[in-house]
Amino acid sequence: MDGMLSQDEINALLSGMATDGAGSSDAGGAPAGGGGSDLLTDAEKDAIGEVANISMGTSATTLYSLVNRKVDITTPTVEVVTWDEVIKDYEKPCVFIQIHYKVGLDGSNILVLKENDVKIITDLMMSGDGTNTDGELGELHLSAISEAMNQMMGSSATSLSSMLGRMIDISPPEASLVDLNEFGRPEEIADFLTGQFVKISFKMLIGDLVDSTIMQLYPIDFAKELYNHFINGAGGAASAEPEPAPEPPPPPPPSAAPPDMGGGMGMQQPMGGDMGMQQPMGMGMPMQQPMGMGMPMQQPMANVNVQPAQFTTFTSDLNPLQTQENIELIKDVPLEVTVELGRTHKSISDILDFSPGTIIELEKIAGEPVDVLVNGKNVAKGEVVVIEESFGVRVTEIIK
Repeated sequence: MDGMLSQDEINALLSGMATDGAGSSDAGGAPAGGGGSDLLTDAEKDAIGEVANISMGTSATTLYSLVNRKVDITTPTVEVVTWDEVIKDYEKPCVFIQIHYKVGLDGSNILVLKENDVKIITDLMMSGDGTNTDGELGELHLSAISEAMNQMMGSSATSLSSMLGRMIDISPPEASLVDLNEFGRPEEIADFLTGQFVKISFKMLIGDLVDSTIMQLYPIDFAKELYNHFINGAGGAASAEPEPAPEPPPPPPPSAAPPDMGGGMGMQQPMGGDMGMQQPMGMGMPMQQPMGMGMPMQQPMANVNVQPAQFTTFTSDLNPLQTQENIELIKDVPLEVTVELGRTHKSISDILDFSPGTIIELEKIAGEPVDVLVNGKNVAKGEVVVIEESFGVRVTEIIK
């Protein structure tokens, strides 16, 4: 055949290479890399998706409390991918948030958010309306999203603890901005990104501001460990052997024989003593309660003098002298008196801009009376005066 391979020979050669693990793939389309032994089965994907669904549901509740907007995170999609597939399908740049487990689980995962989503979330956290997204993503945004993810993944770890039946705890998350177009070395983020890993995709909605997709990236080994803990913790109870039925309690011991009434029960002779009327033991004792039956004989009731209860009539009249004496007991109790000049509300970004010389405008109008508070309760109003070198307050109105 002048050195040319036929089509059948080419197909046979390719089939042999696939058998050796050089080009096979699982149902998700990822290269098997070793015959597919490291990939996830459908059962493992379903279990990991269920765990992620419950965890992110709890995280959505936490995020709602931070941004004061309705947050919806839909059912996840689990697949095995490579780094090239991630950078091909996801918007660039984006924020990578690494979460390390330090108690209960051994491993880490990465949460990936789009840059614009991070700007909206951090603006809402700083009392904005979510539209202040101009400018570059800075350290303030990364610090704020790290704190949000710390609380979200902390609540997620609590859900995992109850789900897996063991204590789960995480280290503080680390956020970094990554441009996937220029970033060609995934091992600088995490070693597991150089091979195959698990991608869990969620649809996230925050009011009418965010309609986006977020991702969680798991190492294969960590995903399998999570699956094993989930099966042993949640599903293991169903497959365990049923416990044997408890043995019935032993029968109670026979009742003790009645006490010897003078001569024993087995002796055929009359009972001794002054009972007035003696009968053989076989005839019984018809006029008395048998001995040893557990029911004591009724005793005659003694004469008891019963009278109706006498109650003192209460009146609303108070002794003024007694009232004054009671007040005297608490006159020495110290109370904290505070004079409030005014109040205002500032966002975190405004407070971070404070510097010597910054003027804070209060909500009170100039000349308006100040509030006098006793232990935090507003009791009077007054005007500010100067007494020698100290400030003072002249009370102008008592608040009832």
